[in-house]
Amino acid sequence: MDFDPWSPQCVADPYPAYAELRARGRVHFFEPSRQYLVPHHADVAALLRDRRLGRTYRHRFTDAEFGRTPPPAAHEPFHVLNDHGMLDLEPPDHTRIRRLVSKAFTPRTVERLRPYVHRLAGELVDGLVAEGGGDLLTAVAEPLPVAVIAEMLGVPEPDRGLLRPWSAAICGMFELNPSEETAARAVRASVEFSAYLRGLIAERRTSPGEDLISALIAAYDEGDRLSEQEMVSTCVLLLNAGHEATVNTTVNGWWALFRHPGQLAALRAGEVELSTAVEELLRYDTPLQLFERWVLDDVEIDGTTLPRGSEVALLFGSANRDPAVFDRPDTLDLSRRDNPHVSFGAGIHYCLGAPLARIELAASMAALLERAPGLRLVREPEWGPNFVIRGLNGITVEV
Repeated sequence: MDFDPWSPQCVADPYPAYAELRARGRVHFFEPSRQYLVPHHADVAALLRDRRLGRTYRHRFTDAEFGRTPPPAAHEPFHVLNDHGMLDLEPPDHTRIRRLVSKAFTPRTVERLRPYVHRLAGELVDGLVAEGGGDLLTAVAEPLPVAVIAEMLGVPEPDRGLLRPWSAAICGMFELNPSEETAARAVRASVEFSAYLRGLIAERRTSPGEDLISALIAAYDEGDRLSEQEMVSTCVLLLNAGHEATVNTTVNGWWALFRHPGQLAALRAGEVELSTAVEELLRYDTPLQLFERWVLDDVEIDGTTLPRGSEVALLFGSANRDPAVFDRPDTLDLSRRDNPHVSFGAGIHYCLGAPLARIELAASMAALLERAPGLRLVREPEWGPNFVIRGLNGITVEV
């Protein structure tokens, strides 16, 4: 199967295309997106840590020096918002912002959230059971991580329904070759999301609380260099990244379990450790299929030079199925111990929220296993249209 990330068939099952890419070599220029595709685990893991690549180039080059055309002026609200978040910054700005934000994600802080996460997961599953079933996406997978990250940031409960639609619109711009319609939605969401957060920041300046926004304001007031735009961009990044991956891992994971009844039975019988199962589900069908980087200085891979100014697509989904690293990579094995998947990235941009995501995934799975032991699929779900951040439109279940 050819690699075609816009094809519904490839979105539904990209793994045969990845196998072909790995068999054909270590790097491939993909004309439709003008990117170099990197499909092997060893190369993906190495390039994630390679400082010759970066999430931005503007800390070193102008657009003209880098051979790139500036984005259209109409897209500016999206790029202002996106480009000031730490995921799209390089040192020293990345280091400064990550140091401040990481205080909210210390092991002790994350561990303090565990009772809240488990209680909320239980309440959501109880609601699903009381209804006799429903859409696992909207009933459990989505509200749990949205509520958790909103609680951390201090977003009031009545406003939390705004977050997911804004996030979905903005994340559409991370797809390959997004359309003008996608860009227009992202720009509108960027304007609305930014305005909302600026209002919330203003409130917290006069009435601080025990939340991350208040902590960032305090850090600013104490002399740490964090502009209001960086504060807004950081909050949007945390809200987006703090739930998109967890939502999709939950629904993709349950779809995988329903297709592997023997593995689900072992999980229900307690024959598999929950934490081990979570890692395997993250590997088997990762929600983030690729991660893009700019080549800041020439990089050579197996005789092919990736020139400065080019873009690389690190294929996480392919790396996680690489037979050079994983035994029987296309087999779902919830007891898999040796599991160095790259689903949370690596290097300086390694996912800050990975420990919290693991707690959320384990909590929702434990609640569903305990409180809905007869959970079953009603009909085969449909995949959403996106490839880069890949997930189901929903997954209808009965209890």
